[in-house]
Amino acid sequence: MALSSAVDASAVARVLGIKTVFKDLRGGGILFLPQRVAVVGQGSSVSVYGTTKRQVTSAVEVATLYGFGSPLHLAARQLFPVNGDGVGTIPVTVYPLEDDGSGVASAGDITPAVAQTEAAAYIIKVNNIDSEAFVIPATGATVASVVAQMTAAINAVLEMPVIATDGATVCNLASKWKGASANGIVIEVVGSTTAGTTFAITQPTGGLVNPDVDDALNQVGNVWETMMLNCLDVADTVTLDKYQTFGDGRWGALVRKPLVVFSGETGAVVNTAIAVPDARKTDKVNVQLVAPGSVDLPFVVAARQLARIGVVANNNPPQDYGSQDATGLTPGTDGEQWTYPQRDQAVKAGSSTVEVKDGVVNVSDTVTFYHPTGDPIPAYRFVVDIVKLQNILFNLDLIFATKEWDGAPLIPDDQPTVNRSAKKPKTAVAAVASMLDSLGLNALISNPETAKANTFAEIDAQNPKRLNLVTTVQLSGNSNIISVDLEFGFFFGTPTVVA
Repeated sequence: MALSSAVDASAVARVLGIKTVFKDLRGGGILFLPQRVAVVGQGSSVSVYGTTKRQVTSAVEVATLYGFGSPLHLAARQLFPVNGDGVGTIPVTVYPLEDDGSGVASAGDITPAVAQTEAAAYIIKVNNIDSEAFVIPATGATVASVVAQMTAAINAVLEMPVIATDGATVCNLASKWKGASANGIVIEVVGSTTAGTTFAITQPTGGLVNPDVDDALNQVGNVWETMMLNCLDVADTVTLDKYQTFGDGRWGALVRKPLVVFSGETGAVVNTAIAVPDARKTDKVNVQLVAPGSVDLPFVVAARQLARIGVVANNNPPQDYGSQDATGLTPGTDGEQWTYPQRDQAVKAGSSTVEVKDGVVNVSDTVTFYHPTGDPIPAYRFVVDIVKLQNILFNLDLIFATKEWDGAPLIPDDQPTVNRSAKKPKTAVAAVASMLDSLGLNALISNPETAKANTFAEIDAQNPKRLNLVTTVQLSGNSNIISVDLEFGFFFGTPTVVA
């Protein structure tokens, strides 16, 4: 066989042929898997939009397409904050959901009891989103005038998750989307507590029937969405089942594009907050991100932490996510934060945790629901380990899912050849060994020499067109626990020797 194929082997007439072909000279050096974020959620009930997936680059774009104050918009505000410390250049794709046909919005209200003794300013906070300020004067204020002011103040802020309507004696509030996830809306009135007027708040409830996520998941296709945000509530276990089924399939040998799905939880009572993950012991797809006692919407809590997790996973895959500060979230009170024993209990039950440092929510342990009974070190517990596996799969794909390997002549290790396209089992072993060295250098695995010693390849005994290869790797650990024994004593001085 000729060394060059620039000119057909059958050519006779005089000619010069020079073929230009890219040659990958990385020499086994790995590439980090580019992370991708998928957001599954609803637009505003009053907006008209298509449900075809779409890549987006800003919160304003999402709001324009799917409605201000919708779950998609509120999540996008955390992924693309105005200060620029969001997901950066990581691609974000929206998978829009429409309200279920039988869905019901959540509803609440605010009733003022006007007895103003001095002029004072007030704002209405809806999941930590501030309305415009309004002033109740010292004289002349009526219930009707205050209700009108509250209604206008709320509706003046586009990102509000509720729509206010003037009920003359009461300010009625309705969520901008339908479903049980809208029951996470929390209302507060902030202002003077001594100026006479008080406000009775009925927190929004009654949201029913989340939309089905099947159509959204069916659109993912062959794209490797590595991290998905679920804008529905974590208590919707029917939806979690669908994510789990979909995600388990992505681990398949012919798909090999695993992902994790993040949902939010803001409950402060540990046993209640961990109930859902604790009941899903074999679920390695779903992840619960928490902020105990926060009045942020749960999916907003998850979106902000995902913005931090995604960037670390993209830029330094073997790095865990501890102490990543989720600025922009409002933590619960100090008394609502989980102690170390409670956080340890949560992780063992399949729930992620946070710590509040100087008033800022910090990511702590980020884990899937996976915790089979009796297994002290669950294989799929930590999200960072799944990210490491994603990267290993990605680099194996870079080696073998190529024209160089697809359909190449396959011959035994001891057979001489002049065919540059021919492959041998030892060729595959060498390619994997080079990858393993680079995985070790990048701290994605430990003991690459052991992994290389446990890499084998052979031509199948029943099918001459099949190459079988196996390799065993040990994922690197992470310094999540640092144990230090500090021993101390006292210096008593050295006795003076008298000559």
